[in-house]
Amino acid sequence: MEHTVLVVEDEKGIRDAIAIYLKNQGYQVCLASNGKEGLEMIAENEIHLAIVDIMMPVMDGITMTLKVREKYDFPIIFLTAKSEDIDKITGLNMGADDYVTKPFGSMELLARVRSQLRRYEQILLLKQGLKSVEESDAQSYVVGGLELNYYTKEVSVDGKPVKLTPKEFSILEMLMSHPGRVYSAAQIYEHVWQESAISTETIMVHVRKLREKIEQDPKKPAYLKVVWGVGYKIEKV
Repeated sequence: MEHTVLVVEDEKGIRDAIAIYLKNQGYQVCLASNGKEGLEMIAENEIHLAIVDIMMPVMDGITMTLKVREKYDFPIIFLTAKSEDIDKITGLNMGADDYVTKPFGSMELLARVRSQLRRYEQILLLKQGLKSVEESDAQSYVVGGLELNYYTKEVSVDGKPVKLTPKEFSILEMLMSHPGRVYSAAQIYEHVWQESAISTETIMVHVRKLREKIEQDPKKPAYLKVVWGVGYKIEKV
């Protein structure tokens, strides 16, 4: 599958360098210098992944990502010049799937791109593949009014569809596949991100976003529960 990657970065030198890295790996590349141009590129091209700088003129990366998430679910990797955790958490909270802190190495960036595209490609193939009623039913997890279908990548609460990011879906799928079982933040991170858990704060962010989408009252969750000092679980209903 040929992938098109959008690079949104206001510094021309960094933008061009990333484009070279990606093209050398066989990716198609679209370039934009700010969030507004990035949205225009998305409207005109089929984008499979976006690498987006946070701090940009005209429209910053967070604002752009919020607008993208209204219509699209392709992976977004944030570039940030700051190393503080709050910037990374804010980015992930706004809908990004991963982040890379400047300065970064080409191998690190490409590894994250490949990882995100693998997961996104699996989702696309499943959506486009054979989805018989029997297959769909066999891969549905139902807990109370919460339902997740592995093949169609659809989630609903009391019959109403809920739009999740790929990461949110993977976390929910992991928890719903074993209701009542407690998973630590590190276990969730390593399963979803497929790498060793250095920091698990991103799991807290994703859990909070999941609760906002699937719980009637996120402050008093009925489904996604925390077991203090241990981890998270989907409550048996």
